[in-house]
Amino acid sequence: MSLPIEAPRHIVAASALVRNDKGQILLVRTHRRGWEIPGGQIEIGESLIAGLKREVLEESGVQVEIGRLAALRSNLTSSIVIFCFEARYLGGQLRPSDETPEVRWVSSEGALEMISHPAILQSVVDVLAEAPDLIYRAYQVDPYQLVESHAPH
Repeated sequence: MSLPIEAPRHIVAASALVRNDKGQILLVRTHRRGWEIPGGQIEIGESLIAGLKREVLEESGVQVEIGRLAALRSNLTSSIVIFCFEARYLGGQLRPSDETPEVRWVSSEGALEMISHPAILQSVVDVLAEAPDLIYRAYQVDPYQLVESHAPH
């Protein structure tokens, strides 16, 4: 007797490294992962860009213009694929939410010091590197382990 074959399922998410006119980066503090760049799961029927704009607005209170896709992460432990875009602040006032009790603008150096989750930190480092090509990283968590990496040389 053979077991039924289950169709592959992945959760799709997106995040944004948002910069303001001063070059500062938008960070949000979550209950689970601490400080990170805003983002979240894309809903069924929603495009990556529309979902990311919604997530940034919900988590921070600001509107953004989405720029280039800079990094792609695969969390192999929970089957989440995260598209990481560059973004530019357009307007709105910083506002915390139930998910994000703190929201702030910080320098690039400050962001790298505040982010403690290794996969999120690696993603921010990758986007800040401004590599001409998309950077891909696959990892597992608990503990964090980089499984695969494809980055331009």
